[in-house]
Amino acid sequence: MKKLIFMILIIMLILTFSVSAEEIDFLLDWVPNTNHTGLFVAEEMGWFADKDIEVNFIQPGTNMSVEQVVGAGQADLGISFQEWLTPARIQGVPIVSLAAVIQHNTSGFAVLEEKNVETPADLSGLEYGGWGMDIEKAIIESLVEGSGGDFAEVDFVNIGSGDLLSMLDSNKFDFTWIFYASDGIQAEMRDIDLNIFMLEDYQEYVPDYYTPIIISSEEMIAEKPELLNSFMQVVKRGYEYAAANPEEAAEILHKKAPENSLEFLTKSQKWLSPRYIDDAPYWGHQELEVWEEFGEWMYEQELVTEKFEAKKAFTNQFLSSEGIE
Repeated sequence: MKKLIFMILIIMLILTFSVSAEEIDFLLDWVPNTNHTGLFVAEEMGWFADKDIEVNFIQPGTNMSVEQVVGAGQADLGISFQEWLTPARIQGVPIVSLAAVIQHNTSGFAVLEEKNVETPADLSGLEYGGWGMDIEKAIIESLVEGSGGDFAEVDFVNIGSGDLLSMLDSNKFDFTWIFYASDGIQAEMRDIDLNIFMLEDYQEYVPDYYTPIIISSEEMIAEKPELLNSFMQVVKRGYEYAAANPEEAAEILHKKAPENSLEFLTKSQKWLSPRYIDDAPYWGHQELEVWEEFGEWMYEQELVTEKFEAKKAFTNQFLSSEGIE
């Protein structure tokens, strides 16, 4: 009889959990990578389950806009970028940034070291391999012209899909845009010597901006602030762990991304971990100035058609030491 009662209690607890657990659909921007590590650390450690949250991580489909999907309420949260959220909000998509995954821009323009390109001005006369986006041309123009070069002498080639580093190394084009934690680390491991103009070193030409970010919708913020608070507090804890424990975090990520070698993920994580928080007061913190300056730059570059209301684009309310009250 005691055993029966015990089993009934266990079943009741399981049923209670299954009923009370809140589900969150989280749309990634790409395949799992070190930008996402804090999310998967939190899942692996059981910290979402501790808050009765069940997270469904979804990889985006072809031509899927994370901003549109989250803005329409078809996913609760997702990974986006300041350079995509800004025009999306101007176009009326009701999304808000809840956290900066990385404090400062970790991307840059890479050229083979053997080409002896010393400054962005020297990119004049070279061929850029990219994806045909307006923001690519605007950033390259700002870097080249700001450094004293001639943007009109830069040629553009649409590279489509493929091994970016192999194409660069075989001179399919002269330079391209990379995120260091991914392609920069891969180049190191493959002994491809690059000269990289990191955007964080040229903020006098292109203001710093948050890339990537975690977004949700205005409706979700208004209707489920307690759920978002619980979720973001756990995510914050996950990234704090990844910042302090890169090797252990890489091992956790490897379970989600086994197609990548553990060696690569560990090197990438060691490079990225100190950059999650960097000089911010806490992980995820966003500054109004960053949103205002980059929004103004986008307007000046005619990447957006009207002035940007930066204050409505982001919130830190879920990231204080205790979150919302």
